[in-house]
Amino acid sequence: MATHERLKSLTQRHADIELTIAEETQRPNPDTLRLTELKKQKLRIKEEMAGIHAH
Repeated sequence: MATHERLKSLTQRHADIELTIAEETQRPNPDTLRLTELKKQKLRIKEEMAGIHAH
C-alpha cells in the first residue's frame, strides 16, 4: 500500500476509534475494559502514523 494511502487509512481508523471512545464514555456505565483496549488501539495507530511522518 502506498504511504499516502496507508496514512489515509490510519487517519480514518483513528477518527473512528475516537468516536467509539466518545460514545462509550457517554453511556451510563461505560465498559472500562473496552475503553482501555480502544485507547491502546488508538495509541498504536498514532504511533504508526508518526512513524510514517518521520520517514
